[in-house]
Amino acid sequence: WLKGYVINKFRGDVSLFEPATGIIAERCGLKSYGIATYWPNAHKLPAEDGVALENAGKYHRKAGDATNAILRIAVPHLPRIANFDDLDPLAAEDDVELLVIKPGQVIPGDCDLVLLPGSKSTMADLRFLKDQGWDIDILAHYRRGGHVVGICGGYQMLGRMVHDPNGVEGAPGSEAGLGLLDVETVMAGDKTLRKTAGLTVGDSAAFAAGIAVDGYEIHMGQTDGPDRERSWLDLNGTSDGAISADGHVLGCYLHGLFGSDPFRDAFLATLRSEEARQSTRFETGIDAALDELADHLEACLDLDGMLELAKSRAP
Repeated sequence: WLKGYVINKFRGDVSLFEPATGIIAERCGLKSYGIATYWPNAHKLPAEDGVALENAGKYHRKAGDATNAILRIAVPHLPRIANFDDLDPLAAEDDVELLVIKPGQVIPGDCDLVLLPGSKSTMADLRFLKDQGWDIDILAHYRRGGHVVGICGGYQMLGRMVHDPNGVEGAPGSEAGLGLLDVETVMAGDKTLRKTAGLTVGDSAAFAAGIAVDGYEIHMGQTDGPDRERSWLDLNGTSDGAISADGHVLGCYLHGLFGSDPFRDAFLATLRSEEARQSTRFETGIDAALDELADHLEACLDLDGMLELAKSRAP
């Protein structure tokens, strides 16, 4: 049931294409709902899918000013990486060099933070991480006083063990984690899928209590153990996360955590030198980019006609 079309990312003089819309209408009976010209600010929006990670230029940032201190954040590129938009707010910081570590590469010894992202298959990606020798790199980074953060599947990898007794992710079994958090995860129960918000709780070397956060949870498994007594998030009355005794290793299930400007500022401030502390308004920047895109499309497309088409029913 094809009724019309839109030409997307058109470059050049739109008037040169206008005769073609008449030809298409005559030969195909389809109405043109406009020509969306190329919008150069698309890079300001979060990446659509994992293909963006194949382009090192998407995240690898270099110092634009030699006088600026640079924070180096390393992210192992897991084969089944999920919810990688957690990286965007960090990459948007002017003084952050976000390094996506590809298979065969070594996690740099001088990075300030190692971030373990979410995964569609925690146990398989945990085994891959070990096969690459990244577990050795991460443990050495931690021994040198470095910080490690795990989100969702990455959080599960930071614990002592991950168990899958019912074969939720594949063959039943268990896999030893990195042991940086005194917790264990069991892949059981219903899948958690919800949008949520809350506050940081407790005081640690990483941040203070009472900082607003929001995001979403999408994971299998239950994580528990002694370090859960140092949970650091209260999400609508439910505790989440764990912190190591020295405050250098953190994990939680909340995706979108670093999209919270107040939390990101507070956390990165612990990694920055005093004179280098600064912040970037990530959420404000995304909202502004979406407003720009909306204005651009309104100028290019027949939005009223498209709305009427959406309201109609197929015969």
